[in-house]
Amino acid sequence: MAKIKKKIRTIKINADLCNGCRTCEVVCSAGHATPRFSSNNPARARIHVITHRLENIFLPVFAGENTPAQCMGREKYVIDGKEYDECSFCKASCSARGRFIEPDSGLPLRCDMCEGEEQPLCVEWCLNKVLTLEEREEEVEEEVKLGEMELGLQLLVDKHGLEKLVDTIARMSQKS
Repeated sequence: MAKIKKKIRTIKINADLCNGCRTCEVVCSAGHATPRFSSNNPARARIHVITHRLENIFLPVFAGENTPAQCMGREKYVIDGKEYDECSFCKASCSARGRFIEPDSGLPLRCDMCEGEEQPLCVEWCLNKVLTLEEREEEVEEEVKLGEMELGLQLLVDKHGLEKLVDTIARMSQKS
């Protein structure tokens, strides 16, 4: 495969500035509603704020790529005397937990950096400048990416099996 220059957009998180307002979750959820800004369900947000309010700890975490299986690491981290497991800081959409899973369909969510926008809504609306957009160019291998539909279908195949998925689609098509 050929190497191409690609603009990489990342969101830098300065957790020391986060006060746990969750504006990022609200605006992300509303921005991804259909039609846009018609509803708000933070469970559909591609960013979640992990909180420990008594210790004043707030950490925004973005939805990353889907992992078809649970990871093997179950490390524990202690921050200011509070114990967190590795899953608390993980970006992956994973079958082991409900974070970053679309509540109605069960399909994985992932941050799309608000495609088509100058900057992601969470960055634009972050009142304390916790989230900042960084852009850089990298030389990467050209790759074929799965679309949203293919990713969802692959997750369903992994979860239920190809035969059951095909049978269900055939049964649904007969009803139409």
